[in-house]
Amino acid sequence: MAWDAVFTLVILAMVLGTLVFTRVSADLVLMAALAVLVIFGVLSPVSALSGFANPGVITIATLYVVAAGLKETGAVQWIARRLLGHPKSIKGAQMRMVAPTGILSAFMNNTAVVAMFIPAIQDWAQRLEIPASKLLLPLSYAAILGGTCTLIGTSTNLVVDGMLQTRLGINLGLFELAWVGVPLLIAGGTFLVLFASRLLPDRGGLSEELDAVREYGVEVEVVSPGPLIGKTIAEAGLRALNYGYLTEIDRKGRLITAVEPDRTLQPGDKLYFVGAPECASELRRIHGLRPASAGVHKLDIANHQRCLVEVVLGPEFPALGKTVRDSRFRTRFSAVILSVSREGRRVSGKLGDIQFKMGDTLLLEASHEFAEQYRFRRDFLLVSALNDSTPPDFRKAPLALGILLAMVVLSASGLLSIMEAAFLAAGGMIVSRCITASRARRSVDLPVLVVIAASFALGNAMSETGAAATVAGALLGNGEGMSPWLGLVLVYVLTAVFTEAITNNAAAVLMFPIALALSEQLGVSFLPFAVAVMFAASASFITPLGYQTNLMVYGPGRYQFTDYIRIGLPLSLLVGCISVTLIPLVWAF
Repeated sequence: MAWDAVFTLVILAMVLGTLVFTRVSADLVLMAALAVLVIFGVLSPVSALSGFANPGVITIATLYVVAAGLKETGAVQWIARRLLGHPKSIKGAQMRMVAPTGILSAFMNNTAVVAMFIPAIQDWAQRLEIPASKLLLPLSYAAILGGTCTLIGTSTNLVVDGMLQTRLGINLGLFELAWVGVPLLIAGGTFLVLFASRLLPDRGGLSEELDAVREYGVEVEVVSPGPLIGKTIAEAGLRALNYGYLTEIDRKGRLITAVEPDRTLQPGDKLYFVGAPECASELRRIHGLRPASAGVHKLDIANHQRCLVEVVLGPEFPALGKTVRDSRFRTRFSAVILSVSREGRRVSGKLGDIQFKMGDTLLLEASHEFAEQYRFRRDFLLVSALNDSTPPDFRKAPLALGILLAMVVLSASGLLSIMEAAFLAAGGMIVSRCITASRARRSVDLPVLVVIAASFALGNAMSETGAAATVAGALLGNGEGMSPWLGLVLVYVLTAVFTEAITNNAAAVLMFPIALALSEQLGVSFLPFAVAVMFAASASFITPLGYQTNLMVYGPGRYQFTDYIRIGLPLSLLVGCISVTLIPLVWAF
């Protein structure tokens, strides 16, 4: 081997070791590797930076905006509440969850699907009295399996497709992967329904202990006309919130303190909840409720520009000793007080009659700029915005879903490429105000894009220096007697192992040149090997590290590392066997 090939393999080994054994972020590690390869002359700047211009990477960045538009309008929650229903058993609940999760993940970023489903599944599990640990890991696995059904279902598919376009001029169709992906979703989903309840522990969900956090009282009103009219408390999803509980209902001046789960909601009902600050954010995401405070409706801030903020009153707050009503807080600070907490407990009584004291914690509805504007003012000791607390604009949910459908139709029909259709969809989300331009910019996950794009430098170095061909030759041995199918199995297994140790996209980019060199040495078509890399890089079930959705459910489900091995290992073997059997039947060697 030439020195540059040896140098590349050393850098690759160092990258893999750093990602596996340290906590250094993947984007920093891979950008450092890119810089080293350029500085030592292994790659030209154009070759090293080619990943940042790859069509797959650009498509992923654009689809983040489309997914954010669906999130901002509450479209996924809107669908989830209609599809989940009220099953009678754990298996029934898993079946109801796997199907919509898999289908949605086929058409939008599966990370976004899981992020939006987690609170809905937690609420649903509590309502059905099912441990959330029986549902959250199957949620992640269903999203992964659903993402394999289409080209846009997972970023890995787009990355490999981008490399196929760049290297070989091959374009895969939107539904071309469905010949393997759909059987995987059906088989994997069936496995989850049959065995997940036995293999997963009963650890419950991650519920907040309300006596250990700042406690607030939050009042909301049932909108009329609206989707909650005529529903019971349980059916509306209000019985078992993650961060609070319903204490009483004010119905036309009559106070109902013993709130049964089968009590029917009526127009104008005012519901009083007690809980953690996140309870207010959770209630915002339920279609059919609005804040009961009149001041919220008088606040001159657009819906998409609002968020929830916590502030602690300092000694120089100008209204200490005054009541909320006399303080003219809304006029002075352009924010509305939703609740007051003192020494960790909510302050009882009418909100307007509460007198401010130093150290009081206020829960506010304000603009996104409030935290920055008042963070260093002496009025408040602490200013903290709650993450993801902007209320969804449910009126635009059908419009956002229509834009997604149009993107799929344009791409599937061949009228536009996937990248072009994604550009139109992202533009449609912004023009129709499903998402603002500023939130669209913030929705793009830059570290993930940097990881993917920087991985291309290592892949290019493997190809250009001959390191990939050397590795392929070592895998083949003398090459005698190895069938193309055995080579395919080898590529699949290696990619799957890499995926469990590092990120799925990095594994795909690193294995792509090795798979290409192996197919060339065997003298067969490369396409089956590229598709094997796609599916193996997505099939991360054994550890929480290989795929982002696995890590997202780790905390909320109170899982342990061994839980992933117990259910993920047989699922990974099942998916691997089906994949290496079907891929050569669809894409001949």
